[in-house]
Amino acid sequence: MRHKIVAQKSEMLQIISGSKTCFVAMVDASGMPYNLPFNFGFDEDYIYLHSGGEGKKMNILASNPNVCIAFSNSEELAYQSADVACSHFMKYRSVLVWGAVEFVEDPEGKMAILNKFMKHYTGRDGFKYNTPAISNVKVFRVSTKNMSGKTYGF
Repeated sequence: MRHKIVAQKSEMLQIISGSKTCFVAMVDASGMPYNLPFNFGFDEDYIYLHSGGEGKKMNILASNPNVCIAFSNSEELAYQSADVACSHFMKYRSVLVWGAVEFVEDPEGKMAILNKFMKHYTGRDGFKYNTPAISNVKVFRVSTKNMSGKTYGF
């Protein structure tokens, strides 16, 4: 069975939509990789992330805004023969998005982006946010201009 390259952006967005967590890889000033799970929001143009304003990830992003975001879903063990170990494999759908993080600072922009999170996880948007919550959250985005997808076993 061969990997299938996902060439259509619409199919990649479907894979992203089916994911509940993404993993954001970054590289610190010493060249060491750092990878964290994130909740996310998205639209056709961007992947949206949020965080508190301090900590290791924020220090890394301040010095090197380049990231790679991984999405994967539909993982399922499969096999050609139940008694042959090397015939077992994992079915999956995955997407990578890479680029530089852009921080969004304006409160209205933050609220609009946070509603993309809520839409992804609850199916609803139009939530209200209090001023301290908006002031204390860092919201950032990565363009979907650079993305690739792959499936295996489907």
